[in-house]
Amino acid sequence: MVQIDYRSEKPIYEQIMEQIKLYIIKGQLSPGDSIPSVRKMSQALGVTPSTVAKAYQELERQKIIETIRAKGTFIAPDCGRELEEEQIHRLSQRMKSEILELKRSGYSAERVMELVKEIYDSI
Repeated sequence: MVQIDYRSEKPIYEQIMEQIKLYIIKGQLSPGDSIPSVRKMSQALGVTPSTVAKAYQELERQKIIETIRAKGTFIAPDCGRELEEEQIHRLSQRMKSEILELKRSGYSAERVMELVKEIYDSI
């Protein structure tokens, strides 16, 4: 299911989160589907349980997954809901940082928009 790039600068917990979200977007995971427990996921990926727990906690905070005691962890029923203003602001700040780097490197606004569209379309 999830694959980790150990050479990536992106923290492992963020890679886990990103891939789970991508599986939802692509329809490979749907509301109500179960995902591996923290222990099983950590064993499968060869990472510490605390790394997976951090990813799962953040996904729960974002209402992407939910854990039901004695049942397991599942994709939340409303995982496709609209973002709240705070989330949009946080995402905008992260994008701003990346776009700043592209602009500093001489990319035009048109080229940045092309890159964003390519990335969006690839998802």
